[in-house]
Parts: sequence; C-alpha cells; structure tokens
Amino acid sequence: MNAPDLIDKPYALTERIAPLVRRVLARNPSPFTYTGTQTYVVGDGSEVAVIDPGPADEEHIEAILHAVGDARLVAIACTHTHRDHSPAAAPLKARTGAPIIGCAPLTLDDDGPRADAAFDPDYAPDRVLADGEAISGEGWTLEAVATPGHTSNHLCFALPETGALFTGDHVMGWSTSVVSPPDGDMTAYMESLSKLYAREQDAIYFPAHGPAVEKPRQLVRGMIGHRRQRERQILKQIEAGHQTIGEMVPRMYKGVDERLWPAAGRSVLAHLLDLERRSLVNRENDTWTLVATGQ
Repeated sequence: MNAPDLIDKPYALTERIAPLVRRVLARNPSPFTYTGTQTYVVGDGSEVAVIDPGPADEEHIEAILHAVGDARLVAIACTHTHRDHSPAAAPLKARTGAPIIGCAPLTLDDDGPRADAAFDPDYAPDRVLADGEAISGEGWTLEAVATPGHTSNHLCFALPETGALFTGDHVMGWSTSVVSPPDGDMTAYMESLSKLYAREQDAIYFPAHGPAVEKPRQLVRGMIGHRRQRERQILKQIEAGHQTIGEMVPRMYKGVDERLWPAAGRSVLAHLLDLERRSLVNRENDTWTLVATGQ
C-alpha cells in the first residue's frame, strides 16, 4: 500500500490513455492516494467532461484547463466528496461556467483517521445523478452507477461507447479501498462489488488512483474473496481471545506500514459492524465476542 518512487511522474501533463479518455495526474501523492488523484477528461470533440477534478491546487486546475483546451466543458463529474476528489470542482465551475454533476453532497465531522481524505464541505452540485441516469456530449455518454460503501454517496461512471468504467475509490488496482464508518459501510461495499461483478459490459476500469484495471471482473472477484478472507480472520482473532480492534490489527496486518494501521482499524470496524448485523458477533463497548451457536 506504499506509494512508489514519485520521481518523474507526469504531474500537470495531459496523457492520452484510451479512446475518448485523457488523464491529468494531481501532485498529491500519499500512502492513501498512491501517485496522486487521476482526473479524467472524457471526449475528443467540441464538448468534454471532467471526472474527479481533484484537489483545489492551482497547478492541477491549470493542467485540467489546458487539457480541455478549446472544447466546451459541459460537466464536472465527481465520484464522491473526499478532499482529494472534489474541491477543484468549484474553481473549475467559476472559470468555465460548467455545471457540477454527479454524486450527492455529503459532509461528516468524523471520517476516522484519514485526515488527507476528509469530506469536502464546499461541494455544491448543480445536479445529482441517480443510479442509471446519464449525461452526454459530442461522441460520449457517462452513465452513473451507484456504488455506496467507501462512502454512501459514491458513484462510478460508465462510458458505454468504449466499455470503460471510471471507478473512483470503489475499485483500485494498487490497493483495496478503505471502508471507514460511520459513513463507510461494509455491507453496502460488498453489495456494490457484487453489482460491478455482474456488469459484463465493462472492459476496463479507470480508478482515481493507480493503474488501469484490464481484467476488471477477475479483480472484483478477487476483492470479494479478499474481504471474505478478512472476515474469517476477524472471527478467528476473536475466537483466539483477541477481542478488540487494537489487538486484531497488528496481528492481521503484519508487514503493512504501521502508518496505515489506524485506517486498517476502520476497515476492521466496518467488518465487525457487518458481522454484527448478520448476528455473528456481539459487541460490548470496545470488546467483541462470537455469538454462541447450537442453542
């Protein structure tokens, strides 16, 4: 989960990565954002859309405007409202007049230990897309695919003209997504993974962080298996007498950068809450126990 060597990354440059798709990388690398937030410009004609404009960094905003060029920006689309995804939407709207379209606004005071990804309190969409609703421009269509879990307002965007799916933070090739209560929800996250697995039309994923995913259903199947494995680990930890998250995380995440343990603890909590809903564990304050069976 550590970010790679960040020297010579293509910050503030426009890269053609697929038909109808160009990418601009923001200079905000971290253990949670990998090399940084990838903003996508969709469309090759007179009308384009921007997906996940990223942080309100002037260098990055100028790079997005350069990528848009003489085309008309008709939509600024956000997958969710963490601060590494949506803050540049407002200045882009001010400078281009383009509407902010996509996920619903959401602000929480408590987003766990991920200070780098707190919610954007200034996000103000002109239009919120429901699951299946679409926006379009010359030669392209973006269809909203509701994928709650990482956040309750998370959307992916499908580009049916090419079979691409822009997955935000829901599915990433370099790391699993943090699911941090109270807004992050493991039950919803697993349901959203199953929803994407059922979408056979998606040929490639473009996540907000990390490389493109060229075998998406294979990766999603593996992610579902990984989460189920974590679930079994948690149940075994409790059975072994390690009944608090503080006891579980060092044993479950050996070899992982300890700076990431607090975030890992949030995902463990999300699993425990899901297990509690399914009547597999009980909670008393910070202590978790297995539900007795066979009675």
